Amino acid sequence: MKHRLDPLLRPKSVAIIGASTRPDSMGAWSLTNLERGGYTGDIYLVNPAYTELKERRCYAALSELPEVPDLLIFAVADHRIEAVLDEAINLGVPAAVLMSSLNLDEDTVPALKARVQKKAADAGMLVCGANGMGYYNVRDKVWACGFDSTEHTMPGNVAIISHSGSGMSGIIDCEARLRINFAVSTGNEISVCMDEYLDFVLDLPETRVVGLFVETARNPAGFRAALEKARHRRIPIVALKTGRTETAAQLTLSHSGAMAGDDATYDALFERYGVQRVYDQDEWATTLIMFAELHPVGPGGLVTLHDSGGERQLLVDLADAAGVQLAELAPATLEALSKILPPELPAVNPLDAWSRGGDKAGDYMAECFALLLSDPGAALGAVLHDRAPYGKVYASYLDYMKIAYEKALKPVALVAARQGTGHDAKVVSSTHNGFPVLDGVRSFLTGVNALFNYRDYLSRELRDIVPANSMALAAWRKRLAAGGTLGEAESLALLDDFEIAAARPVAATSADAAVSAATLLNFPVVLKSAQPGLLHKTEQNGVVLNIRDEQELRRAYAQLDEKLGPDVLVAPMITDGVELFLGAKADPQFGPIVVLGFGGILAETIGDVVFALPPFDASDAHRYLARLKLRPVLDGVRGRPSACVDAFCRMAARFSVMVHELGGMLKEVDVNPVIVTENSAIAVDALFVLQ
Repeated sequence: MKHRLDPLLRPKSVAIIGASTRPDSMGAWSLTNLERGGYTGDIYLVNPAYTELKERRCYAALSELPEVPDLLIFAVADHRIEAVLDEAINLGVPAAVLMSSLNLDEDTVPALKARVQKKAADAGMLVCGANGMGYYNVRDKVWACGFDSTEHTMPGNVAIISHSGSGMSGIIDCEARLRINFAVSTGNEISVCMDEYLDFVLDLPETRVVGLFVETARNPAGFRAALEKARHRRIPIVALKTGRTETAAQLTLSHSGAMAGDDATYDALFERYGVQRVYDQDEWATTLIMFAELHPVGPGGLVTLHDSGGERQLLVDLADAAGVQLAELAPATLEALSKILPPELPAVNPLDAWSRGGDKAGDYMAECFALLLSDPGAALGAVLHDRAPYGKVYASYLDYMKIAYEKALKPVALVAARQGTGHDAKVVSSTHNGFPVLDGVRSFLTGVNALFNYRDYLSRELRDIVPANSMALAAWRKRLAAGGTLGEAESLALLDDFEIAAARPVAATSADAAVSAATLLNFPVVLKSAQPGLLHKTEQNGVVLNIRDEQELRRAYAQLDEKLGPDVLVAPMITDGVELFLGAKADPQFGPIVVLGFGGILAETIGDVVFALPPFDASDAHRYLARLKLRPVLDGVRGRPSACVDAFCRMAARFSVMVHELGGMLKEVDVNPVIVTENSAIAVDALFVLQ
């Protein structure tokens, strides 16, 4: 299948400018890597210092080449790059690999990087880099990289796309269990961004999983489109995203010259498209191996076999902390295990089945593991045994897995508590045959979670999104186009027009008018200042709760009038509910993002909220709420009734549709609090800040 990046990633001819015999130079490694990768196209070497290099003719200049190459690999110093680029553009070279950082000690303005980027853009040249390590298109035999590397054999099944050069090489050069199909260090992305490489590898028939090392998305719309393509193709993506803290985000800015973006927004983005997020390179590599090599994962949880009581207990603790579902064994499985286990060992998952050893110990362990894996609640099984001396593996451990798989036809892995070697022949061959040998229980459990989460993501039904009222949309788009900020009354009216249950306060500008409003609404009531420009009333003591009669109301009005002004709102007092929160913000990269969680003062103190891309449906809202630390409060505690979570989730879904439809006009939205009672959910305060 043809792709826009073919001249860059599948070139029919390659020229190396700065080709060299100097050991460990970029010019030497660029040629060596093309040869090691088995490149079958024409290779042209350019360096006026040579007439011949490694039995290949060497040309003095690009203009002397017998043809215009598809790809030019730069292996020259930064001060020469601009002149070479000008020559290449004049000749019509369509693509280049730039591994240099593009920094000059005494540069002019604009700087070299900006000049190179503009020239490449004006010429329509496809550039990999700069400030990267090139790429390895293993499946098409093009290794366009100027650094040392390990061997990569075809066919691979894992694609790596990394903003970090070391993030790429630190994985593909040190882990033989990963079969690399394609890997690229995208660097500063002066021409081609991560989303285009992702689009490319998703078309490769061998690609089974993609790993992303993400600093930022320089083309957010393209990134979302590529993630949607992966979702449609059912190809899992495992992402290692940097910039979770403010300091890390600032380092990302200085390293790549792009905004890192709000980390919570990326969580929402990844959740929408089924991207599995990991947090270090051990987790990244392990999870990629598991997706690439394991047999498909069905419904159920994890079962594990141990030869150590202590390590079994550790697994229970770590699985609980990681949120990994351990399968609850069926009565029939427990009975079968009890018949073969010695009396001192309980039949339970995780299972410690090692007690007395003997000549038949291997057969006995294999039988126990087969029973575990055959349980109807088991989706995935693991043998958790430590490595043999020198980081090797005992053949009997591999036999456990194969015997159990043949009986249960469910995926299995061998996991060691500590790091072993990823280059042992048995380890590599077993992994590539569908029986991964892994290291590190935490990393393994991260991978299990990713497998289960992606399985569940694919099984979800299509979202049942209820569209917004077209008349309400037209009316409010006209109003919001004026910009500014909506006061509470107008904000609540907007929510009500989008079928989001909202308290409707009555405006008043005198004590008598406030009393009339309270009589209409019935006591008890809430009195709030409505002075223009007052955005956070509570902080200015502009809210008086639970006013029970006219006398209290007149006294409260007098206090607000004196301090903040005569304009007030009178609203019904809603009690006996849990305060939740709905909000939205305009993300500079990905547009409107919805925030939901616990409200009132909790929204500002403990920050128990989750972020989501709109629109979503009520079932999605239920899943988001399940992530909140205080979620059990909604089920009722200490005799209090449970909150109507269904009502809030329906409200959140309607809110997300509203935000999606009006997103380009909204800067910030706060609906806080939403009072969720035993039977309903109602918004009692809101603030809309417009673009």
